[in-house]
Amino acid sequence: MSSERPSGGSRFRQLIARVGFPHLLATTLVLVAATILLGVAAKATGSGLACEANWPQCDAGPFNLFPANLPSFYEWFHRFVAMFAGFAIIGSALAAWRSPSIDTRVAALVVLGMVLTPIQVVLGRETVLQYEMTILSLHFWTAVLIFALFVVATVLVWESSLTRRHVRGALALGAVSLPLHVALSPIVVTDITEYSPSVQMAQYGVTLALLAAAIVAVMIGRRRLSNRRLLGLLAGVVMLTFVVVFLGRRAVMTLNPVLDDLYLVFAAILMVAFLAGIWLVPSASSREANALSR
Repeated sequence: MSSERPSGGSRFRQLIARVGFPHLLATTLVLVAATILLGVAAKATGSGLACEANWPQCDAGPFNLFPANLPSFYEWFHRFVAMFAGFAIIGSALAAWRSPSIDTRVAALVVLGMVLTPIQVVLGRETVLQYEMTILSLHFWTAVLIFALFVVATVLVWESSLTRRHVRGALALGAVSLPLHVALSPIVVTDITEYSPSVQMAQYGVTLALLAAAIVAVMIGRRRLSNRRLLGLLAGVVMLTFVVVFLGRRAVMTLNPVLDDLYLVFAAILMVAFLAGIWLVPSASSREANALSR
């Protein structure tokens, strides 16, 4: 009987095998999304500087490690969740890198996410120390890029069990999310009520759902569909989604009627593309269902 103890690498692989890499990846994706939304809450409530411009410390408790009031709590809690998201990103990257069974495409995506994480941390620090619009935008778009990388990686891990039905479901999610994205934008909502922190969080939550829906639709479509025109439509959906998200962000950050009009026009075009995709994507065939059940 061997008395050799498993190496560090073996123990790490055993831990990942026990947890399940797909579930680790999905958890990381949820943490990244939560970090983005909490960052939006911190900005919307004006809490970015609530910790007395301290980073990574706050403004109360031993060594100023804890928040002193509710605004400080928003910023502190954002940093707290971001810390766990960072650990999850690093853990996912190490698991993908050291596990030979993980698709190399997935490994490349999560490792890139890990490389971007310290950049995002530095940008997060600068939002506290400087709070400039350029830095805030870079901080936001880097977070969105990390989110998109993990959406793609998660779909690649689960794609063998996803069908044409999921393509239609993703397009339907996009078709529901898009009108909400417009309705919650300052272009529309300020005619009814104020663009409050809760409204901003809701809109950015819809933004993440919209991006994820477009990415899932095109990725699964490429695997399950053969119609080139339909695949071209799905690729157009992804590009239009990023344009709409970008213009929607500009509508929040600046008062520019031309950009607002462009946002509404591209949103209308994207809605037509979503509905056309739902109509044109065929249901999962029995042959496909049988192949997945094997």
